[in-house]
Amino acid sequence: MKGDPPLGKVYLVGAGPGDPRLITVRGIECLRLADLVLFDYLVNPELLEHAPSAAERVCLEHHGSSQAVSAEGVSRRMVEEARRGRTVVRLKSGDPAVFGRLAEEVALLRAAAIPLEIVPGVTAGLAAAACAEIPVTQGWRSSAVALVTGHERSDKALPALDFAALAAFPGTLILYMGVSTAAQWSAALVREGKPPATPVAIVRRCSWPDEEMVRCTLGEVAEVIATRGVRPPAVILVGEVVA
Repeated sequence: MKGDPPLGKVYLVGAGPGDPRLITVRGIECLRLADLVLFDYLVNPELLEHAPSAAERVCLEHHGSSQAVSAEGVSRRMVEEARRGRTVVRLKSGDPAVFGRLAEEVALLRAAAIPLEIVPGVTAGLAAAACAEIPVTQGWRSSAVALVTGHERSDKALPALDFAALAAFPGTLILYMGVSTAAQWSAALVREGKPPATPVAIVRRCSWPDEEMVRCTLGEVAEVIATRGVRPPAVILVGEVVA
């Protein structure tokens, strides 16, 4: 409408796995333009220092809290702010396209005709492997990598994970959000033929100063997580490359 401010722009930025030096140069450039930064609780707060001092900073969730803002609520906020002419940076841990609800946010922004840019980041699965000095591909052990969720959405309309296909997958499995469901997915993989002796690495808070890494086997992983009290966030690598 006449008199309305020009539309702002939304940047959907991957913050990387934790170490503030692992964000991309483009990600930093976007933060420097921000009027508003909407960030996840897993994002390193040091990254917020790249935003202008006058920029508004809003944490969208806290682990284990019931106060998390819904994905739809986040998208509405981005649309509203951009319509006011503000530059919005949606700062997501890891890469925004990997288990980050990117599709829903882009759909709403596109429907509202809001200009946007997606800035990729270092995803936690590959970062965890690098931090643990594990090659996710190796010529004679693994020529493929599968990124797998360990926690599917309750409202998912499509079929659940095909554990038979995953058990037969000729490469490395990288499980995200799989700590609390380890007993279920590990048992399903073994039941479908994945050897219990398959090497496993659990990497918690990769690239952070308090990073932890535990090696075990597929048959042991649920018990190891329980007895050691491993808590999220953690990535779990499954396959011969772990050895």
